[in-house]
Amino acid sequence: MTTLSFKPPLQRVCLLRLSAIGDTCHALAALRAFQAAWPETRFTWIIGKLEAKLMTELIPEVEFITFDKAATLREWWRLRTVLRERRFDLLLDMQLSFRASMLSRLVNAPIKLGFDRRRARELQWLFTNAQIEPAASEHVLDSFMGFARACGITPTAPHWDVTLPQSALDYARQLITDQRPTLLISPCSSHAARNWSAGRYAAVAEHAVLVHHMRVVLVGGRSSAEVRMGAAIAAAAKTALVNQIGKDTLPQLLSLMSHSTVLLSPDSGPAHMASMVGLPVIGLYAATNPQRAGPYYSRQWCVDKYDEAARKYLHKPAAQIPWTTKIERPGVMDLIAVNDATAKLDALIAQDIR
Repeated sequence: MTTLSFKPPLQRVCLLRLSAIGDTCHALAALRAFQAAWPETRFTWIIGKLEAKLMTELIPEVEFITFDKAATLREWWRLRTVLRERRFDLLLDMQLSFRASMLSRLVNAPIKLGFDRRRARELQWLFTNAQIEPAASEHVLDSFMGFARACGITPTAPHWDVTLPQSALDYARQLITDQRPTLLISPCSSHAARNWSAGRYAAVAEHAVLVHHMRVVLVGGRSSAEVRMGAAIAAAAKTALVNQIGKDTLPQLLSLMSHSTVLLSPDSGPAHMASMVGLPVIGLYAATNPQRAGPYYSRQWCVDKYDEAARKYLHKPAAQIPWTTKIERPGVMDLIAVNDATAKLDALIAQDIR
């Protein structure tokens, strides 16, 4: 790690993390560590347009500069104009992409802190002049905490401390109208190979209703794939569900999570949003490693078929493949059976966790 030559606290710090939703949730936990140690520092966050729709509602004390990832030359020029007269004491470059590294060149800061050489994919190391400590086999959130440690901060356990907008809380109360426990199902990842089948989600929903007398609410975005998945789950289920897919904003979804009992989801942004409000997550993991990318405080509740997937598709145990390997193969999520998920739900409900 390059030794950082500054005397904290600093006046102005810029954080660069454009996407995705889950990783911006991790970045917020790291930002909270900085804010706790440096309460007088002013933070600016360069973030993607979609992700800003969530974060700007939750942390109004932070300045946000949005960037459209479907960028045209005009968008790059706009951001260059916005940043041209700005000066920062430090850039926290938490995005491993060549596009983000090019954006980092627009940020005027004497210290540009990035990942260590081994993890600095897509040539990020060429665009930074300081690096965090090398580490192996870390959760993504813990790797972001490395930025705080590099700045002499000893972070506490990750926390988010978000304030939910009143309008979003009102939305949640319209759906959660009694004391029944609520199972949220967010069935889709942005990567189709991580998705479970509609029939299996429907079977878990039936189990939740019949065995635990739960309210089941389907949640998700407005894409055609998500809408189709929601309709397929509702059609396959033999019990009534509330299908809210495509009907809420990200702050409204987060508020709904704050009023619910448990979330069922594959590796996706909502799985990490849930962590911000303390909602336990039954994560469905075969294509990706839950120890690296699972919901931070719910990894014990994840259905973990990653090692089985590695043995089936890569002919090696998970311990013998690179930590970041994704096994996004057709059929990989079929390794997760319905009773794998219902067993986790039964155990979680038995603990009376909320």
